[in-house]
Formats: sequence, structure tokens, C-alpha cells
Amino acid sequence: MFLSVFDIFKIGIGPSSSHTMGPMLAAARFLDDLRAAPFRAHRLSAALHGSLAFTGIGHATDRAVILGLAGFNPDTYEAGAAETALATIRASGRVTPPGLNALVFDPAQDLVFDYDQPLPLHANGLSLSAHDAQGDRILQRRYYSIGGGFVMSEAEMLAGKPADEGAPVPFPFKTAAEMLAMARTSGKSIAAMKAANEAARGSGALAPGIARIWEVMAACMTRGLTTGGTLPGGLNVRRRAQAIHDALLAERGTNLAAPHEINDWVAAYAMAVNEENAAGGQVVTAPTNGAAGVVPAVIRYWLSHVPGAAPARLPDFFLTAAAIGGLVKFNASISGAEAGCQAEVGTAAAMAAAGLCAVLGGSPAQIENAAEIALEHHLGMTCDPIKGLVQVPCIERNGLGAIKAISAASLALRGDGSHLVPLDAAIETMRQVGADMHEKYKETALGGLAVNVPNC
Repeated sequence: MFLSVFDIFKIGIGPSSSHTMGPMLAAARFLDDLRAAPFRAHRLSAALHGSLAFTGIGHATDRAVILGLAGFNPDTYEAGAAETALATIRASGRVTPPGLNALVFDPAQDLVFDYDQPLPLHANGLSLSAHDAQGDRILQRRYYSIGGGFVMSEAEMLAGKPADEGAPVPFPFKTAAEMLAMARTSGKSIAAMKAANEAARGSGALAPGIARIWEVMAACMTRGLTTGGTLPGGLNVRRRAQAIHDALLAERGTNLAAPHEINDWVAAYAMAVNEENAAGGQVVTAPTNGAAGVVPAVIRYWLSHVPGAAPARLPDFFLTAAAIGGLVKFNASISGAEAGCQAEVGTAAAMAAAGLCAVLGGSPAQIENAAEIALEHHLGMTCDPIKGLVQVPCIERNGLGAIKAISAASLALRGDGSHLVPLDAAIETMRQVGADMHEKYKETALGGLAVNVPNC
């Protein structure tokens, strides 16, 4: 089992990795198949199923599919060009993707929200089709957006793996127990083992790549901390990170500050990121967009508030966090539509706790303990966004997730790494709870806060 640090941490756009980035990437894969096909298509159509249908408008899934079929990608997305393209497509009823002829695609007619027939392999399914001039379907592909911007075709889902597994790695741990055993045998840290795996897979220069990830995260946070106003979508949610941050800056050096004020700093950092995500800005999956604020908030806490913190240690933080995120994804889920918010913010908190514990000098056993504490205390958390928007309760939830992550790392460092509940048990429990959770609590906006709070 191998997931690169650049699989877990991907640069993309808001508001959702599974509902925005994933569908856009699926459309890109479909265009690749069209380019390789021996026939010439005339018209395209798309259908959104399950959670992609129920919360698609709030998550901008329709926009993502339209733009994806026009050739846009999350990592090179430009907002101005996207708005121009959307207006042109809606007016002309056509898309002209690079390398293909102009194709009829009228979003009002050719993009369907299917609320009645979810696809069988995952809650986030979409069908993309090409038709000839007579209207006959000549190509159809089904894709599943499985969380964190990961997309699998129907064939890959049935096979249980992506088409390309890649070269073997020196530390192929699939469970936390295996990870700890390999750390003991090799004498290496979790970050060092992860780095060796990255090198074996030819992931490229780690330090510059990780520096770029942090650069985008930090820029996103800065925008959020300096931007006020109201978020789009109709809930009229006010941005709060800027006001909180400004107040905290004003209180510095005065007798107004209380010891627990550090929680407000951390929450402001996390909320700033998720307010940017809710506004459709550039973010980094960590491991998802809905949970994108937790990891950068904990990193910012470490760099700005912990004596002795050094940016040179950032690779250790990211590599350790990615190792934990990979374990959760492989053995359970990081998709809110599949397992609730425990799979998103819970996983992010576990990753952040592990990364912080690592850079504060924790042993592999203490790091595993930190991740377990953070995940355990998110078990059962539902995904019930009001109006299907990644705003309430998502933005505040990231702030609290970051605070829990810091507490988990601190508790783990107070011990020697021995503890009762293994991380593997917490991950398996999360998987079981997600399977048992009613569908209305898994990113459908049909239960929980989404129905108990007026949303318009």
C-alpha cells in the first residue's frame, strides 16, 4: 500500500475535494478516453448520483463537471478564465476541450442530478457519456470520487485497486502495527520510512514539493485572515477569521490575554483556510477540502507559538501526517459521503497530531498514540452540512479539530507510547461506525443540522 505525500496533500480548489475536485478530474479522465477513441463524438452528457446529486449545487459539482469537460484541471484552475468559460458554455451549449472537436453540451439539458439511483460502489458516483450525431451513446464511463480528490473508475473499484500500482517500496506498511514494527526493526522514524518509500516510487524532490504545499497552505491562510465579508451560497455566513485574528493581534502584549487564548489563535488559523475553501479559493487537501484547515492550523501554531520550531522540520511533519492519512484511507475512508465527518476532520486531526508529535521529538510509538487519541475522539461525527454548503458546521469544526490535534500530541508526549487502544482499532472502529451510520448523516444534507436549522 503506497500513497504519496503528494496524493494526500494535493493543490486544488474549493469547496470540496470529493464533490468539486474529484468530478473535475473524472471529466479529465473521460476526455483522455475520448481523445484515444477511434470515433468522433458529437454530444456529451453527464449524470450525478448519490451524494454528488444531493449536495452537488452547494459543493459546485455541476460547475466542476462543466469546467472539467471543457478541459479545466484543479491544479491549474484560474477563477477568471473559469467564469468566462462557464458563461460561454451556457450561452453556446458547447464545450471545446483541448485536442477534441467542439462538442454539444448544454448543462441545462445534458447534466442530470439523479437523486433516485445511486451507483452501487460508492456514495459519490457520476456517469459521463458521449453520443454520436444520431443521439446514440457511443462511450460511457462511470467514476467514483472516493474522497480527498481521489477518483477511481468503475473497473478500478471492482478490481479493488487503481490500474497502476507502481514499483515496490522498502517499507510497505499497511497497518499501524506494521509501521511500528518496521520502525523498531529499521531504527528509522516514520518520516524517514515514508521518505524512503517516496524515493522508491520516484516522487521527485521531496523538499521543494513539500515547500510548495506549505506555500499554498500558508497563502490560503493569509488570505483568509485578511478577508472579511459574507460567504457565497445563500446562508449569509459571515467570515470571522479576520476579525478574530485582528482582535488577537490587538490584545498582544496587554493584560487582556488569557491562557486559553491560544485556542482562539488556532481556531482562527483553521477557520481562515476553510472560509477560503467555502469561497471556492485555492486550497490543499489535508486529506480533504472539507478538513483542509486542521493540518495548516497546527503547523502555524507550531511555527508561530512553539519555541524552537524550525521550518526545516516541515518535511518530517508532512511525511508523518501523510503516513497516517494513508493508513486511514487504505483501511477505512477519508470520505464524508462514505463515513461521515469522522472520516474527514477526524482523519485530519489524527494526521496533524502525528505530525506535531513528530516535530516535537516524539517516538514512533508516541506518534501512533497521538494519532489514535485524535481519531478516537472524533468517532461518530456526522457530515450534515446545512444547505449542502461546506460552511456550517464545517468551518468551526476544523478549528476544534486542530485544537484536539494539539491536545492529542501533548498527551501522547506525556507518556511513553504505550496505551490501551491501538490506532488500528480506532481506524477499524471508524470504518464500522461509518458503515452503520444512516445515509442521511453522510453528506446528503438530509439529516442532522441540515434539517434542524433553517437554511434559507
